[in-house]
Amino acid sequence: MTFLKLFIFVLSCLSITFATHPDEVQDLPGLSFGLNYKHYSGYLNATSGRYLHYWFVESQGNPSKDPVVLWLNGGPGCSSLDGFLSELGPLHVSADGKSLYNNTYSWNRIANVLFLEAPAGVGFSYADNKKYSADDDSTSYDNYVALQHFFQKFPQFKKNDFYITGESYGGIYIPTLSVRVLTGPAKINFKGFAIGNGYLDVANMTSSIVFFAYYHGLIGIKLWNTLSQYCCNGIATPQTCNFANPDSSDCSNAVSQVQDIINGGGLNVYNLYADCAHSSEKISRYLVDKRNLMRMFPKSTNVNNIEDDPPCTDSSNLRKYLNQPAVRAALHIPTKVQKWDICSLDVEIGYKRIYNTMVPQLLQLINSGKLRGLIYNGDVDMACNFLGDEWFSHNLGFKVLADFKPWKFNDQIAGFVKSYKNLSYLTIKGSGHMVPQDKPGPAFKMIDSFLNNKPY
Repeated sequence: MTFLKLFIFVLSCLSITFATHPDEVQDLPGLSFGLNYKHYSGYLNATSGRYLHYWFVESQGNPSKDPVVLWLNGGPGCSSLDGFLSELGPLHVSADGKSLYNNTYSWNRIANVLFLEAPAGVGFSYADNKKYSADDDSTSYDNYVALQHFFQKFPQFKKNDFYITGESYGGIYIPTLSVRVLTGPAKINFKGFAIGNGYLDVANMTSSIVFFAYYHGLIGIKLWNTLSQYCCNGIATPQTCNFANPDSSDCSNAVSQVQDIINGGGLNVYNLYADCAHSSEKISRYLVDKRNLMRMFPKSTNVNNIEDDPPCTDSSNLRKYLNQPAVRAALHIPTKVQKWDICSLDVEIGYKRIYNTMVPQLLQLINSGKLRGLIYNGDVDMACNFLGDEWFSHNLGFKVLADFKPWKFNDQIAGFVKSYKNLSYLTIKGSGHMVPQDKPGPAFKMIDSFLNNKPY
């Protein structure tokens, strides 16, 4: 009898060990090839009846030892499934929105990657009361609570190194969440963060985009001289120019002319050198980022008065794929949840921005001595330009260990990197806002070097 009880106990343990995780994705429509990794989709509890959708892909290498990397797209109000299905994830959606293909440079070749849609109201994330007002602090706290639930669902990954990464308004999401993880009670093996084309400092972004526009040939000498005269006391330098808070109508009007050139239609704000991809559908990401760009400029700008100009990105394939009933079912999305869109304009409009700069957060994170950081920029992005983030990195005041030098991918210069203690600033040559999409090979080498603390 004792032997029988022991046998039943062992058998039950084995059943638990080998049981399928309830969130595991078993059969994904449009997938015509086998996968050498497991992936999961479901919900993580946040606060007050809010539920954040996640899609988690295990590493193709060694899941038990490779780091766990959280990825957050920005907005605010944009879905991290864009990061999964068109940037760094292992599966990308074909142009017709019906099938999937393999991404050779997927980050899950070297890491377990968690894609989180936040705040509630974004993508497939939702709240019971359908009220989707949020701010920087509530979003970081919801993400922190959701992370704790993730490690409850997947306790086998608690020992793995953990990194927080993302892009765009992730420049706010990542530092604020990182501070909570660093200082909070949850035991998370937090090792560092990487911020791509980050919205890190509004004043820097506002001033730098004017310099960017002039030195990329977007404005002529006449307008530049006007800007210099009325905004810079006659000498146009980062130190003398006040493009962020004009103190005269002449300066404000000149800066608004720059805004009109950048946002006036025809230029791809995500990649200056790329053509505009036209779509018959309203592109919500374009509207969200356009509102962000307009916020950088003088207070007279009305961010609620935005024409739906022909956008320069086309995400209709993602929308078609993810809104198929069979795909929603495979990803364990309840029927009551809203249709997926790349960005939620309602979330963006209801979102309260608390922070204009991430300087205090970055200083706290790096000065802790426990973390490594990476700030990287595609150098032809205008939504969050490289110059503003370079100024931001420089102004933190850390000792420079290695000044600007080129780094390479396939024996070609891929960009330039500047190293501080526990922080690097890096550019990706010829890339726009979505670095893993524009330059997948260099982006993969960059993240591999960062995660493994190797020279770039």
